[in-house]
Amino acid sequence: MTSFKHLILALLAFALAAGPGFAASDTAEHKLGNGMRVIVKPDRRAPVAVMMLLYRVGSVDEVNGVTGVAHVLEHMMFKGTAATPAGEYSRAISVAGGRDNAFTSSDYTGYFAVLQKSHLELALRLEADRMTNLTLAPEEFAKEIKVVMEERRLRTDDQPRSQVYEQLMATALTAHPYRNPIIGWMSDLESLRVDDARDFYRRWYTPNNATLIVVGDVEPDGVVALAEKYFGAIPQRALPERKPQDEPPQLGAKRVTVKAPAELPYLLMAFRTPALRDPERDWEPYALEMLAAVLDGSEAARLSRTLVREERIASSADASYDSIARGPGFFYLGAIPTPGRSAAEVEQALRREMAKIIEQGVDQEELDRVKAQAVAAHVFQRDSMFFQARQIASLESAGISHRTLDLQLKKLREVTPAQVREVARKYFRDDALTIATLDPQPLEGARRAKPSLQLRHAQ
Repeated sequence: MTSFKHLILALLAFALAAGPGFAASDTAEHKLGNGMRVIVKPDRRAPVAVMMLLYRVGSVDEVNGVTGVAHVLEHMMFKGTAATPAGEYSRAISVAGGRDNAFTSSDYTGYFAVLQKSHLELALRLEADRMTNLTLAPEEFAKEIKVVMEERRLRTDDQPRSQVYEQLMATALTAHPYRNPIIGWMSDLESLRVDDARDFYRRWYTPNNATLIVVGDVEPDGVVALAEKYFGAIPQRALPERKPQDEPPQLGAKRVTVKAPAELPYLLMAFRTPALRDPERDWEPYALEMLAAVLDGSEAARLSRTLVREERIASSADASYDSIARGPGFFYLGAIPTPGRSAAEVEQALRREMAKIIEQGVDQEELDRVKAQAVAAHVFQRDSMFFQARQIASLESAGISHRTLDLQLKKLREVTPAQVREVARKYFRDDALTIATLDPQPLEGARRAKPSLQLRHAQ
C-alpha cells in the first residue's frame, strides 16, 4: 500500500515527542508569481536540508489505457535534459555528499534530495531544469519501460500478497481510479509510448501544480530567494480540468479469490470509510484511527494478543486505515493463518473481534493506553527531517493544510470510547465490505505459472 500506516497517529506521536520545534506554526510559506508554493520548515538539529518537490498528480489522474504513466514519467525524470545528461542529476547530488530519489503515489509524485545545507542551491537548480526541459528521448524510454515492467513483475506479479491487494482494490471500486495499480496494468505498460509520457509531463508538470518543501537547517528567506531565482521565471500553464470521480455506493459484499503459488493462504478485508476532509469539523476519521490502534497499535493490541498469541489461529494479523487521500478512504483488516488453519477461519476470527467492539465497545482505560502506546511507537521518527517533509507533502496533496497538525492532535486527544464504538458499528458492515483471499497453489514452477482469478460478486 502506498500510504503510511496510521499516518495521523504518526503525526500525533511526532508532535508530542518533538516538542515546540515541530509546531506547524514554525513553517514559512510563500507563493511565487507563477503559482508555485514554497513551504520551509527550519530544523536546526543538523546542518542538513531535505528538498522535496511535490507535483499534485499521481495515478489517480491517469485515464484508461495509460495506467502507470505517472510512475513511468517519474523514472524518466532522471533521464536527462539538454543541460544535464541522463544520470547526471543523481551523480551531481552524490558528488555533493547527498542522496536523492523519487516516489509516485495515487495522489502525488515527489522528488527529493537530502544533502548538506550548503548544497541546497544545487538541488534546486537541477530540479528547476527538469521541471521544464526534460528530454524524454525515445531510446531512453524504450530502456526504462522495460525496467518498470520488471519492477512490476518483482513487486507484484511474483508477490502473492501484492496480487491480493491489487485485486482487492480492483474489486472494491467500480469507477474511481484508485482501482488501478500505481505501477499500472502490464498490458498498459506494454503499449505505453514516449508520447504518452510527454503528454502527461506537459499537462501536469508546471509550477502552478507544484509545491517546494524544504526542511532543515535553513533560513526561510534564503530558500524563497533561491526558489525565485531558479523557478520564478518558469511560466505557468493551464491545468486540465479535474472532473469529479465519485465512486457509486456499494450495493453488497464483494469477494475475489486470487490463485497464486504460495505457502500459506492470506486474507485481506477492506471496508469503505470516509477520509479526512475537514480537520476541524470531522470526527469519524480520528475515531477510525484510534480504532485501528486498538486493534493493531502495538504488540499488546487486540488482534496480536487474541488471534496470534492466545488462539494461535493466525501467524500475523493487522489493521490499518487510510485517512489522508484525495479519493475514498478504506479501513483494512488482514491476516495470515497459521499452518493447518484456513482463510475462512481467520475471517471468522476477525469478524468476532469486530463484533466485540460493536457490542461491548472500548473502555476509557484501554483507549488511554492505546494513545500512549501510539506515541511511544513513533517517537523514533522525531529525528527525521525527511519524515517531516513527507508529512507535509501527504497532507497538502490531499488538500489539507499542514498547519492543521496541532488541531489534528487536539481532535485525536478528544476521541471517546463511544465514538470508537460508533464508527465500528457504522462502517463494519458487509454492504461496505470487500474480501480478497489468496488460494495458495503449489510452489513448483511458480515463476512459469501465471496467477488466475476467480471473481465472485454478491450484490
